[in-house]
Amino acid sequence: MNELDFIAALRALANSESARGLADDAAVLKLGNETLVLTKDMMVESVHWPREQSLADVAWKLVAVNLSDLAAKGAEPLGVLLGYSLGANDAAFLKGLEAALIAFDVPLLGGDTVKSDGPSTFSLTALGRATHIPVPSRSGAQPGDGVFLCGAIGGAMMGFEALTQGGDADTAPFTRPAPLLVQGRALAPHVSAMMDVSDGLLLDAWRMAEASSVSFSLDSAAVPLAAPETRRADALRWGDDYALLFTAPDGTDLPIDAARIGAVAQRGAAPVILDGTAVSDSDKLGYRH
Repeated sequence: MNELDFIAALRALANSESARGLADDAAVLKLGNETLVLTKDMMVESVHWPREQSLADVAWKLVAVNLSDLAAKGAEPLGVLLGYSLGANDAAFLKGLEAALIAFDVPLLGGDTVKSDGPSTFSLTALGRATHIPVPSRSGAQPGDGVFLCGAIGGAMMGFEALTQGGDADTAPFTRPAPLLVQGRALAPHVSAMMDVSDGLLLDAWRMAEASSVSFSLDSAAVPLAAPETRRADALRWGDDYALLFTAPDGTDLPIDAARIGAVAQRGAAPVILDGTAVSDSDKLGYRH
């Protein structure tokens, strides 16, 4: 099975309303007067990080990518649970984990450790508290909304290339990304849909448009870039930038800076229309497992 087939099979098991049909960045669980937001991400050696990357940076990124999912829901982090595969450089991992927990002011609540002879595999579950109801989803975009991006793309791509091939680009956007938690909480009351950009702007825009049963008409030149202009087409597809992609009704007075990169239209020939041309399929729009 590929990833899409496996997730489609899981949807038959995830019949709780809190699971949001496994079509969102996180689960949303009502508990008394509170609404909890829960998410989980995994990282695998040689798949999610190259050998040149320190385990301290891997630990930081593991925390950051989970918190980015909370940011897309406008949630306040409450804590994390770690799943850890013991191996070489455990001390470096702990150092990076501690740095991330301090930087993002989030407590470690528990988890599990295993010993494996295979590639190192780490997972993290992040728990958050919703700060706005309804909690933003991928599926709320409406025709007439604007499409916006908070943050820039391409920095992670340049950082990865500097790390693995040499060069003078800053590696931090790839090795130590910063989740936009404050921005997500500020945007939550104003957006119609929101998600973080993890697998490529175009692929994630396709997913949001598909979830909302609309089309996104995007202007590639309007997308904020943290890479040379000559790499714009690559940056649109690369991912790992953890910017916030969102839609909002036209004329909304947004509380933070964000670039308008397109508009939402009635579902047309494709979920994404890039620079006036309908994109026929999503196979080359971003990263897939």
